[in-house]
Amino acid sequence: MKANLSYDPLKKDNFKNTTIEISGSKSESNRLLILEQYFKNLQIENVSNCNDTVVIQKALKSQKNTIDIHHAGTAMRFLTAFFSAKEGKEIILTGSQRMKERPIKILVDALKQLGADIQYLENDGFPPLLIKGKKLNKNEVTLNANVSSQYISALLLLAPVFKDGLTLNLQGEITSRPYLDMTITLLKKLEFNCKFEGNEIKIDAIQEINNTKIIVEADWSSASYFYSIVALSENKKITLRSFQKNSLQGDSKLSEIYENFGVQTIFNDSTNEITISKTKVDQLTKVSLDLSDAPDIAQTIAVTCFGLNISCTLTGLHTLKIKETDRLQALKVELEKLGAEVIITNDSLKLFTSLHIKPNVLIETYEDHRMAMAFAPLALLSNISIENPEVVNKSYPNFWKDLEKTGVLIDYK
Repeated sequence: MKANLSYDPLKKDNFKNTTIEISGSKSESNRLLILEQYFKNLQIENVSNCNDTVVIQKALKSQKNTIDIHHAGTAMRFLTAFFSAKEGKEIILTGSQRMKERPIKILVDALKQLGADIQYLENDGFPPLLIKGKKLNKNEVTLNANVSSQYISALLLLAPVFKDGLTLNLQGEITSRPYLDMTITLLKKLEFNCKFEGNEIKIDAIQEINNTKIIVEADWSSASYFYSIVALSENKKITLRSFQKNSLQGDSKLSEIYENFGVQTIFNDSTNEITISKTKVDQLTKVSLDLSDAPDIAQTIAVTCFGLNISCTLTGLHTLKIKETDRLQALKVELEKLGAEVIITNDSLKLFTSLHIKPNVLIETYEDHRMAMAFAPLALLSNISIENPEVVNKSYPNFWKDLEKTGVLIDYK
């Protein structure tokens, strides 16, 4: 199936002001669901409704010996750590073919330092894994910090099982630091004493918490697509619900980045809403951004720059090569279909200015939810088609319904 997208400029005033409610952050939800297993008096509200989070919820309740997490990378990492410390539980953790190509050796090696019993069932360093849960007898570990912050967060979420606390020694430059800060902040909300100094993280032990309720903030990664829509429009104003100015999410830097593209963000603290609208700015010709702290919004920004005829250089993107697809290569291929000129390296993307957008192009999604959603805003400028549109269910099941509220016409074939 594909989704054919178009936009009727004659009806633009009908969709000038729109209000959208985005589900809770999957990053926060997934971390809290793991912590909930240790603390039954932790109450979580506004949990994400995306497939990635549903996969974790089902896995945590499953009584089966084999758990298939499909494409959910966060689930693979968090559950590998969780089940390794689940005494008496023996499971096979597997996933899609792409998941079997995504490395997990750094995390497995770190867990083995703590005493875990994990075996590779096919290729060394990759899922599927045979995990024999046991009491972990060490509480200090050293691992590389420059590949994926989820490896580190997976270990931090094990903190409740260590009676003598947990110490992580990180080697190299830390990738996606805001996601580590998110994990540590959530632990602090549960009254853990956490110290993050230099490349060392120390967490003191606790086994009980006071009754605690945490309301999950809406997902800033999902908000990025509406920032792109406003940037590519003339007069749109979109209100997004359940967002906070002092967010735990690294992708909240959107509100600053998109000022470059004439998008103004107004925070309403009393209602936890943001309103984004187009303002007049001097026309940019190029922009350079280091997205090492927020790589998930790189695709959206690249497509926005293409639509605005802005040259961009995006760096800090080395983790994109091990996502649902090689996102750097996928971006290059699909943008060049539309008429762009793109150069990529292992950790960067350079987009040159493009005066025209080729119409009626079919965008392949590579089983990657962000490829589908990042390219959808271009419908404001040219008719495009999105292959396999249901891929958005991984992180944002209501995306197409919400997109229609902005005036994009969608015809499924």
